[in-house]
Amino acid sequence: MVIHSVLIAAAALAAAAPAPKRNLQVDDLFRIKTVADPQMSADGRWVAYTVATSSLKEDASETQVWMAPTDGGEPLPMTAKGTSATRPRFSPDGKYLAFLAARPDEGESKDDAKAQVWLLDRRGGEAQRLTEIPQGVDAFEWAPNGQRLALLVKDPSPEEIEAQKQKDAGTKLVRPKAPPVSVVDRLQFKRDYEGYLDRRRTHLHVFDLATKKAAQVTSGDHDDRDPAWSPDGRFIAFVSNHTEDPDANYDSNVWVVAADNPDQGQTQMQVTSNPGDDDQPAWSPDGKWIAYVTNPEPKLLWYATSHLALLPAPGTGGAHAEPKLLTRALDRNVRQPRFAPDSASIYFRLEDSGEEHVARIPVAGGAMTRPLAGPRAVGAFTVGKDGTIAALVSEPQLPAEVFVVKGAAVQQLTHANKELLDEVRLGEVEEVQWKSKDGTEVEGFIVKPPGFSREMKYPALLRIHGGPVSQYDKGFSFENQLFAANGYVVVLPNPRGSSGYGQDFSRAIFADWGNKDTQDVLAGVDYAIAQGYVDADRLGVGGWSYGGILTNYVISQTERFKGAISGAGGALWTGFYGHDHYQLEYEVELGLPWKNREVWERLSSAYYNVEKITTPTLYM
Repeated sequence: MVIHSVLIAAAALAAAAPAPKRNLQVDDLFRIKTVADPQMSADGRWVAYTVATSSLKEDASETQVWMAPTDGGEPLPMTAKGTSATRPRFSPDGKYLAFLAARPDEGESKDDAKAQVWLLDRRGGEAQRLTEIPQGVDAFEWAPNGQRLALLVKDPSPEEIEAQKQKDAGTKLVRPKAPPVSVVDRLQFKRDYEGYLDRRRTHLHVFDLATKKAAQVTSGDHDDRDPAWSPDGRFIAFVSNHTEDPDANYDSNVWVVAADNPDQGQTQMQVTSNPGDDDQPAWSPDGKWIAYVTNPEPKLLWYATSHLALLPAPGTGGAHAEPKLLTRALDRNVRQPRFAPDSASIYFRLEDSGEEHVARIPVAGGAMTRPLAGPRAVGAFTVGKDGTIAALVSEPQLPAEVFVVKGAAVQQLTHANKELLDEVRLGEVEEVQWKSKDGTEVEGFIVKPPGFSREMKYPALLRIHGGPVSQYDKGFSFENQLFAANGYVVVLPNPRGSSGYGQDFSRAIFADWGNKDTQDVLAGVDYAIAQGYVDADRLGVGGWSYGGILTNYVISQTERFKGAISGAGGALWTGFYGHDHYQLEYEVELGLPWKNREVWERLSSAYYNVEKITTPTLYM
């Protein structure tokens, strides 16, 4: 009996014990749920957000809108499976939730459906379509009184106009037998994800919920973006480049237009005059200020540090005032300004040394604080009327989830990937620093295989980020964790050119690609080898975009790597000018290739040193 009881007890313990965790596998990519776009309700009790899923079997992805109580509790799906929905926005009174969805009408295919604004009553019932814009809606924002929406709408194509006529007439949609001819007459002739560009532009429309009618309030041969309502609902701030040729410069400014403007934007007020890019305007709740993000040094392109700027709002007696740069001394990139409910301070996202935080600074100037900091990467965030913050937060071993900050308390609100994370064991991510060839300190991260032992020698991969002005941070990376799960030590450097370390560090590679940054990444590999757990005879290197570019420089300067992957890179730069979509950036940084040939030739060293490359390389 005693033996029998012991066996029963042992069996019960074995059944209760959690299953051993396994390493990450490539198919787990399709189990990762991508959480995004958190939005707070007016009463601060709910956060709406999106969750994107993908299916390898169906070769498709889908996004749903969800809602979770800020005090914790079971999240609720607000849109059904089967059609995607994005950009959830609560009405100012919190009773309704609007979102974008491209849902086909009866007899219409999914390919023909355009994104429209839909409205969902939180008390129940089916979502109702609000807009009927033939070409669809790109984005929208609620007016403060909840009776109107600001829409971003691209001018319709002739095909879209004809399709709408057929739809209105109740006839079957007849597609042309051949695609229309593309006529391109712009300096900026194409863009990734858009294709070839024509003269159709994106403008502001104001939609009235009562009449279901939209009125266009801006126009012209330029694109408008980033709409922000004044608190009294009379005006809309937005961003646009009104120079003679917007494709030839970065001179985007903040403008203001009346929400009931009858002349399609012929009457507008320019708020900023900086020759660089001014964008992301936010109106203070008391109506006195407009905060925005500015690049005061456009000649430095993306190597320049973006700053938080402040100006008196139009009509407050501060006309022609000089902008106040609240973060000039910070020397770190900022984005997404949001005023505190009392208008006395501004929240913003702060990029800093491999991390990204939510910071806060007084309008009157003074010490900056970080309500949401730590070893993590914070994405989009929103601030409730009571000061509660809902933010997208990712950590080294946590894909992005919604967190809520109330005072000093930080709480994870969503757990979309808990089931997968409970199954797998992930590699440790270590933040490290090393000295480059010229003594410059460089920071980066090392991802170690699960079950790591310092007594073993591991193959290592040098993974180079794109940009070049971006950074590896303390957010979750499926790709790098997958490499670690397959037994690799992964070295992730933030070489010169990276953001997060100040303007001088970033601009160090201006018109000097593949020089100092090559030294920095190779020094990172040397550092990892010096730790004693990396096999110097089993090294790989690779990256995408500028990561592919720098890979090309690396393999043309050393034979130490046994394999390389160069994705979306380049080597012979004169072959790119007038071919890809960076012609303006090339001209500002390098000059015209026929006028500044020496620079273009020098930067093509990876191509001209092709005979020195012995590393087997996969080009993508």
